Amino acid sequence: MDWNAFFELFRQNVAGSSIWEIIAVIFGILSVWYAQKANILVYPTGIISTVIYIFICFFAQLYADMGINVFYTGMSLYGWYMWTRKDENKKVLPIRWNTKKEQLQGILMIPVLYIIILGLIWIFMNDDPNGYMKTYVPYVDSFTTSIFLIGMWYMARKKIENWIYWIAGDIISIPLYFIKGLVFTSFQFVIFLIIAVMGLIQWKRMYDAGRSQDD
Repeated sequence: MDWNAFFELFRQNVAGSSIWEIIAVIFGILSVWYAQKANILVYPTGIISTVIYIFICFFAQLYADMGINVFYTGMSLYGWYMWTRKDENKKVLPIRWNTKKEQLQGILMIPVLYIIILGLIWIFMNDDPNGYMKTYVPYVDSFTTSIFLIGMWYMARKKIENWIYWIAGDIISIPLYFIKGLVFTSFQFVIFLIIAVMGLIQWKRMYDAGRSQDD
């Protein structure tokens, strides 16, 4: 690897990053940090980040990710509601593992969502003067979007498996955003990956602690 070329690309990308991308990254990192702590602030911080990213992804031609950020905003409102909702015993939604049925549903939904998302991009990009659909980006973008959609849904339901989906999507997203020139977003996903691993460990510990209290 030519490290001089790598760092020059890094410098150019940093210099070209907008203030809005930096703000979105900061609030995105805060959101994931609060998520791994199972703190309700995951949602207001996340909403700020996703709304900004709707516009960033549009201008970067990451249309599937633009759509997912619209979905994230809606799901953040839903998750905010679910995390504050209490049952008849005055208890909030507990951290849980998926049932086998829920796990299978999530896995089967990935190819379904992928086809739907890619199809919508093809329709939206019917007039494609820049040759966007001839690149690998929409196909990878649609795949990561499918993974993140399932992860977001599981997070709103406080399912531990949400972190597994975030980890997988983060690994794919790191090079995707870097190549697209969104360097701060790319490194945000590096941080997301680290926090997601921490989140998986932390949520499992909280789940085990909750079970021991119930015994």
